[in-house]
Amino acid sequence: MFGHFYHEIFRKTIVAFGNVFNNIEIHHTNSSDDTVSIIKVPLAYGPIQKFLARIEQDPSGKKPVKITLPRMSFEFSGLTYDSARKVSTTQTFIAGSGKKVYMPVPYNMQFELNIISKLNDDALQIVEQILPYFQPSFNLTVNLVEPINEKKDIPIVLDGVTFTDDYEGDYTTRRSLVYTLRFTAKTYLFGPVPTSSSGVIKRVTLDYMSGVDTKKREVRYSVTPRALKDYDNDATTTLASDVDEISKYIVVGDATTISSGTRIYINSEQMYVESKDGNKLVVVRGYEGTPSEGHVSGSSVNLITEADDDLVSFGDDFGFNDELTFYQDFREYSPSQNSDL
Repeated sequence: MFGHFYHEIFRKTIVAFGNVFNNIEIHHTNSSDDTVSIIKVPLAYGPIQKFLARIEQDPSGKKPVKITLPRMSFEFSGLTYDSARKVSTTQTFIAGSGKKVYMPVPYNMQFELNIISKLNDDALQIVEQILPYFQPSFNLTVNLVEPINEKKDIPIVLDGVTFTDDYEGDYTTRRSLVYTLRFTAKTYLFGPVPTSSSGVIKRVTLDYMSGVDTKKREVRYSVTPRALKDYDNDATTTLASDVDEISKYIVVGDATTISSGTRIYINSEQMYVESKDGNKLVVVRGYEGTPSEGHVSGSSVNLITEADDDLVSFGDDFGFNDELTFYQDFREYSPSQNSDL
């Protein structure tokens, strides 16, 4: 049941959350309101207890130097399932890559952002640069699943703000003001993604029967995609002379592999070959809605074949090949087994 997959969704959400607060500055001014210093507030991942413990350390001997303030830290603190955003567990969708995947599962990630400062004005500067963007949410766009380029808007909701002033002890004890902002990131978790776009329908088959007492087929109608352009770049031949946008007669360098009833593709125009005489072709211009345009001598001429039909991908414009088959064996076709019973 469980195969290995890892989209790094939690990691991507954590990084995206941290980046929101990565460029906050504090400006110190003098009595004339002139800026005398600008401090970019450091941001690190970790629990507040680790930073408070480092504040209390004395810079002596083998102990590290005291931590500088102000600074910020954030931490992923909880995870809950969000039933309000639940969809059907069996519902699927076609991603931008053409792959069929199951709908994601909604989960809420809880975060804590801690602002640690020695001066209250520094802390208030930081808080005031954050709160106006949350009313009460701020949207982030994150590419959660890169193989299918699935980008989601993740609302970051501000749940609340608390404040503590740790100022106990004698005059030599460092003061630490801590503002704690609690957030909820409404993210999505995706299951395994198929390695190919085999989920895209490439053939539709319909069996007809006469009467209601039998399920045995008599006539079968099948439809497959038909390419409207050349995909494999086969470079069948080249134009031997210039062609304007209306002429039905074109001359190619070598028409050996081109026959009546085939389709050719020059630049972005599809043409239908009605007949040929040596290397001279009589064609239908602007076939199947493609633009009729002028072409210069030496332009590549490509055949549109069944190989191109197989390369039609999700999101392309395409036509249809249809096939009608008559049966007298009255056998039944099984779509699940792809065979006659």
